[in-house]
Amino acid sequence: MSSTVPTRADLAALPSYVPGRTVPGAIKLASNEVPGGPLPSVREAISQAATQVNRYPDMGAWALVDRLATELGLPADRVAVGGGSVMLCQQLVQAMCGPGDDVLFAWRSFEAYPILIQIANAHAVTVPLDATHTHDLDAMAAAVTPRTRLLFVCNPNNPTGTAVRRDALTRFLDAVPPEVLVVLDEAYREFVTDDEVPDGLALAEERPNVAVLRTFSKAYGLAGLRVGYAVAPPEVTTALRKVYVPFSVNAVAQAAAIASLDAKDELLARCRDIVSERTRVRDALLAAGYVVPETQANFVWLPLGDRATEFAEHALASKVVVRPFAGDGVRVTIGTPEENDVFLDAARSFQQRE
Repeated sequence: MSSTVPTRADLAALPSYVPGRTVPGAIKLASNEVPGGPLPSVREAISQAATQVNRYPDMGAWALVDRLATELGLPADRVAVGGGSVMLCQQLVQAMCGPGDDVLFAWRSFEAYPILIQIANAHAVTVPLDATHTHDLDAMAAAVTPRTRLLFVCNPNNPTGTAVRRDALTRFLDAVPPEVLVVLDEAYREFVTDDEVPDGLALAEERPNVAVLRTFSKAYGLAGLRVGYAVAPPEVTTALRKVYVPFSVNAVAQAAAIASLDAKDELLARCRDIVSERTRVRDALLAAGYVVPETQANFVWLPLGDRATEFAEHALASKVVVRPFAGDGVRVTIGTPEENDVFLDAARSFQQRE
């Protein structure tokens, strides 16, 4: 049955978010998930919370807000939570922008940005990455206009893994007008090993127009539960709460996030193992003849251009699922050593047939 009720006409042109594929029997290296599941202590917290799911959680996930504020040494009014950092991206656009206001970001970057911006009736403005697949901060600063309300810097960048360094980011923030909110999207912060890649939380302490996004989906291994957080000036977090969908961080997610913070040291040790594998995988790809930008995330980027889809199909034939971005490149998540070995064999055989 078809409806005669009209929907928004512009939704026909809305790009679709493309998740990493899951193929039964294949190794999934497509969605930047960590290979290890929740720790035993976190599984126990999940089990206990599951016995109470007949009750609503506290509406604003205040227990998690308070725990994060304590963890970060911040007032609770500077912390907001949401259903993953992607939901907080949407809340920021809704809270900061009116119809037609500009939101600026690099491209290629997180593919949800243009979708969320259009849904909120704002206007997306993109600036190409530079030749190293990194944010061109000078060009981004030059693209700011009086219509710009919000600006995303994904650092490290998804899907390229590249990161901007402290001096460049500081110059950029100095150049951005104080009425423009700069959002440092740091979903992969826990995998950063270069001391010159700044911690956004320190910058947010110093600058009233900087907000930071973090997530429990990646390093903390809770991608299936959907919980992230923002650190921002109190006026911004207040606005985020006004557009927050009530109860959108559920009780199980909140309990798992708090338990994960309690087990932070053990979880971050797993991140160091992933970083070690990241180095091994990148070195092997370079030795095989691939161009692989330096990465500070839990994935590598292969800028294969028109060969991206072909490469992904070849990997799938070897039972490895990667994430192609047609015409641009392929993003490959770092898995277990055994999974990575299967991927590297597929990558080498692809080169050999060229």
